[in-house]
Amino acid sequence: MAADLENAGSLKQQLAILFEASLRITVPDELDVEPLIAACNPRFGDYQCNNAMSLWTKIKGKGTEFTGPQPIGRAIMKNLPASEMIESCTIAGPGFVNVVLSKQWIAKSIQKMLIDGIQTWAPKLPVKRAVVDFSSPNIAKEMHVGHLRSTIIGDTLARMLEFSNVEVLRRNHVGDWGTQFGMLIEYLFERFPDWEVISDQAIGDLEAFYKASKQRFDTDPGFKERAQQAVVSLQGGEEKYRKAWAQICEISRRGYERVYQRLGVQLEEKGESFYNPYIPEALEALSNAGLIEESEGARVIFIEGKNIPLIVVKKDGGYNYASTDLTALRYRLNKEKAEWMIYVTDVGQREHFEMFFTAAKRAGWLPADDNMYPKVSHVGFGLVLGEDGKRFRTRSTEVVKLVDLLDEAKSRCKAALIERGKADEWTGEELEKTAEAVGYGAVKYADLKNNRLTNYTFNFDQMLNDKGNTAVYLLYAHARICSIIRKSGKDIEELKKTGKIELAHPDERALGLHLLQFAEIVEEACTNLLPNVLCEYLYNLSEYFTKFYSNCQVVGSAEETSRLLLGEATAVVMRKCFNLLGIVPVYRI
Repeated sequence: MAADLENAGSLKQQLAILFEASLRITVPDELDVEPLIAACNPRFGDYQCNNAMSLWTKIKGKGTEFTGPQPIGRAIMKNLPASEMIESCTIAGPGFVNVVLSKQWIAKSIQKMLIDGIQTWAPKLPVKRAVVDFSSPNIAKEMHVGHLRSTIIGDTLARMLEFSNVEVLRRNHVGDWGTQFGMLIEYLFERFPDWEVISDQAIGDLEAFYKASKQRFDTDPGFKERAQQAVVSLQGGEEKYRKAWAQICEISRRGYERVYQRLGVQLEEKGESFYNPYIPEALEALSNAGLIEESEGARVIFIEGKNIPLIVVKKDGGYNYASTDLTALRYRLNKEKAEWMIYVTDVGQREHFEMFFTAAKRAGWLPADDNMYPKVSHVGFGLVLGEDGKRFRTRSTEVVKLVDLLDEAKSRCKAALIERGKADEWTGEELEKTAEAVGYGAVKYADLKNNRLTNYTFNFDQMLNDKGNTAVYLLYAHARICSIIRKSGKDIEELKKTGKIELAHPDERALGLHLLQFAEIVEEACTNLLPNVLCEYLYNLSEYFTKFYSNCQVVGSAEETSRLLLGEATAVVMRKCFNLLGIVPVYRI
C-alpha cells in the first residue's frame, strides 16, 4: 500500500486508496463500491468519506450486521489502515467520516515536492493519448477575436493533459478545402497573371482579397462559372490549381503563425484537405453499417430526436463538414489510436457535434456509454462581447483582428510600466518582455477565469487592473514572493536541502493544505474540461499566501527558514499554474 500511496497522484486519490482498503474489510461482498472522497467544511476536518448512506441503501435488505448508515461509517473509520497522512477521524451525521490530515505529513509532502519537482504532483488520468482539436481558422481569413477563445482554451486543456502525462496530439483542423477556393484561385489568376512569383505583400491583406473575390463571384456570372470550374480542377488534382491553392494556404499560415507565436501556442496542422482522400472509405464503412440513406437527392444519416438529418454527401455529390468530421474521427481512432477526442469550438456548433457523435456511436466506432473510452467531448464556449453587450467589433463594425488586439494589450502594459518609472530601472529588453508577459497573460486570464460556456465582455481596463482576480494582480503577487526570498539573502536551493517546513500557525497550515490540493484541482479541470477551476485555485492560492504573510513574519523571524520554504513552494505552484494557463511569469515588478 505504501507504494500505491506514493504513486497515487492527488491527495484525494491517496485518501481513496486508504478508504478503499477499509471498504474491502467493512463490506467484503460489495466489490463494486468506489470510495466517495470530498473536501469538507473546514469546521469538521479537511476531507470526508461519504459512502455510508449509499452503502446502507445497497445492503439493508441483504441480512447485514449493520443497523443503519452511522454504524457503517463507524466501521469504515475503525477499519482504516494506519497512515502517517491522517491525524484524526470523527463521525458526523448519518455516517460521514471526517478526516483531519497530519500537518507533519503536509509539511513533509511539500518539502518532498520542492526537492523532487512539481511534476511529482501531476494527477493520474485514465487515458494515455488524446487529441485536442482547437483554433482551426479558415484559410484566407484573418484570425479574429472569435478564434481567441478556441485557441486559448484549447491550449490550456492540452497543457493540463500534458502535465498529467497524457500524450496530446494538438490538432489545427484548418478550413483549407472547399468551394471558396475556386473563387480565390480564379481571382488570383485574374489579378496576378505572374502569380507564381509574386510576394505576400503583393496580395496584401488576405481578408480584403477574400472579400474582393467574393464580390466578383456574387456579381459576375462569367467569373462565377470559371470559379466553379476551378473547384473541379483543384479537386481533380490539376497541378496549376494545386499550386495556387498551396500558395494561398501558405500566406494564410504565415499570418496565423504570428498570432500563435505571440500566444506561445504549439499546433500541428491537419486541415480538411488532409482527410479528404479518406472520406470515401469512411462513408463506405458507415454505409455498410446501414446508417446512410438517400433523402431528396442527398445521402444522409437520420439521428433520433433531431428534426433534420446529418447530411454526409450533398445533392451535387460534394462533401461537407459532417463527412470530413466523421472521417477525421475515424482516422484519429484507427490510425492515431487516440482514446479521447476533444473539440474546442463555440457553443453554436453543439448540435452538429451531438449529431456526428451519435452517428459514430451507432456505427460502433465509439462505445454507447459516454463514460467509457474511447470517447469524444465537445468543449463549447460563449461569445466575446463588447461594452455594448453585442459581439465584439471595431467602430467600423469589422471583427477585431487578433494580432491588433494582442499588440494593444502589450502597448497598454508597456505604457503603464513606463509610467511607474520602469524604463529607468530596466533594460529595453526587460521592459518589452514584461509588457508582453503581462499584456498577453491578461488577455488569456480574462478569458480563462470565466466558465467557458458563458459569454464574456472584453474590457482592457478590467483585465489590466492590478487589483482583484486578474493576471496582473497574480503575476505581481508571484513577483512579490520572489522579492521576499531575494531580500532574505538566503540561498533557497540550499535551504531546500537543509531546512525543514513546520506548519505551527493556522495560516501556515491552511496555505500548506491548499498547496497540496493542486493535483486534484488539475485533475478536476481536466476531467470536466474547465480551465476556470484552475484559475479559481490560483487566485485563492494568492489569497491564502497574503493572509499567511500578513499574520506570520517571514524575514528575521525564528521560523524564517520554514516560512521561506513555504513561500518558495507557493511560487513553484503559482508558476506551474501560469504555465498550464499559457502565461509567462514575471519575477520583478
